[in-house]
Amino acid sequence: MELDNIDLQILRILTENSRVQWKDLGKQIHMTGQAVGNRIKKLEESGVIKAYSLIVDEMKLGLSYTAFVIIYMKTANHDSFLRFIKEQKEIVEAHRVSGEGCYHMKVKVNTQEQLNLFLNKILDYGNYSLYLSIQEI
Repeated sequence: MELDNIDLQILRILTENSRVQWKDLGKQIHMTGQAVGNRIKKLEESGVIKAYSLIVDEMKLGLSYTAFVIIYMKTANHDSFLRFIKEQKEIVEAHRVSGEGCYHMKVKVNTQEQLNLFLNKILDYGNYSLYLSIQEI
């Protein structure tokens, strides 16, 4: 799908606030709400817009530890590890990477004990390096 300037404006506004009303978005870019809605539907159908998300303040949920974990796999078969990643609620993000390690993960937990239990599970798949977040910027 070829994106024009209007599509890019719509994406920018939706990135700032995905709950904006089509009518209000249309006012910002001088279009009707219906025209904006049609464009958004096309962006969704073409896969340009994959999903809408929610940003939660994890500290208010008690998730006070944020860790970044680099995984060094001990086997070339990663299938069971990929299943493990999908099953773990502590994993916020996971990326297969080039460079140092095989996978980088962002992990959120309530307690140091929960983090230790999680890290012990990782040892079934390989070794890891751990970096604790001091402050989110």
